[in-house]
Amino acid sequence: MQIFNATPTGTIALQTITMPADTNPFGDIFGGWVMAQMDIAGAIHANEVAQGRVTTVAVGSMVFMRPVPVGAIISCYTSTLRIGNTSIRVKVEVWIKDFLTHQISQVTQGEYVYVAIDEQGRKRPVLKSPQNLV
Repeated sequence: MQIFNATPTGTIALQTITMPADTNPFGDIFGGWVMAQMDIAGAIHANEVAQGRVTTVAVGSMVFMRPVPVGAIISCYTSTLRIGNTSIRVKVEVWIKDFLTHQISQVTQGEYVYVAIDEQGRKRPVLKSPQNLV
C-alpha cells in the first residue's frame, strides 16, 4: 500500500508543463507520459548519486490518485531509498499545480531502480560517500 504525502518530499529533479499532444481521448495526460517524466527525474537523481552513467532496470508499483489535466505544471521530487553495490533505488513523487485553481496535489509516486554502468555498458560499483547520499 502506498502512502501519499501532504507536501512533497525529496528534492525537485524535473519540472515541466503538460501539453495537449500528450493526452488521451478524454483530454487527460497519458499515464505513460507521466511515467516517462518520472524515469527522467529518477535517472537525473541516480546519475548524481552514481557520479556517472546509469540505466533503468526496474519500476515499482504505482497508483495514480487523479487525472493530470493539460496545462498543469508537473514536478517530480526524488530521494534515495537505498544504495547497493551497483544499484540505486530512487523514490519519485509527482506533484501538479493546476493551472486554473493553483491547487497543488500529489498525483502518484513510485520506486525506480537504476544500475551504474561503465563506458561499455557493464555494471560498475557505486561508491558510497557523503556526496552521493542525496
